[in-house]
Amino acid sequence: MSLNNYGSQLLAEAVEQFASLPGVGRRTALRLALHVLKQPAENVEHFAEAFRRLKSDIRYCPDCRMISDDGHCPFCDDPHRDRTTLCVVESLRDVFSIENTGEYHGLYHILGGIISPMDGIGPGDLPIDALVERISRGEIKEVILALSTGMEGETTSFYIYKRISGLPVQVTAIARGVGFGDDLEYTDELTLGRSILGRQVFRP
Repeated sequence: MSLNNYGSQLLAEAVEQFASLPGVGRRTALRLALHVLKQPAENVEHFAEAFRRLKSDIRYCPDCRMISDDGHCPFCDDPHRDRTTLCVVESLRDVFSIENTGEYHGLYHILGGIISPMDGIGPGDLPIDALVERISRGEIKEVILALSTGMEGETTSFYIYKRISGLPVQVTAIARGVGFGDDLEYTDELTLGRSILGRQVFRP
């Protein structure tokens, strides 16, 4: 549908913004825009303010790179978490997926990506130095590599393993209940939970 078919440039622009979100097609975008249009002005202002604050006020934990409203994240601040176990993941979504299994109670280290020469992402673009420094403090006893199982994820796991292999930690990887090439965020919670529990010593 062209911009003119909406009857309003303002509506067309709102549809374009909704359609730019991942997984939102143009029909869904139009439905969302029309829904917003029907809401009271106060509701729409709260809606817009929530996203403005999400972008402007969100913080990242200095230790694990998890999102936080202020300072350290709830995981790093939780005294009941196992502080000897560190799970290395690619993204925030992976943390949410693992937490939903209820099978992991340690800490996290979020890379924010994986090594991908095709995308111009090298080891220096990821917080791997911070990971090594964090492990060097001596409190961590096990590092779980919970990265996607495709070629780029395996390359990243191998690189991290080589960087920390001289440190006094056990390096494990999630079990292969997660199929090769699968992203953690699309893996069902039961399979992912079993993969965490059945983790194995990492063997490059």
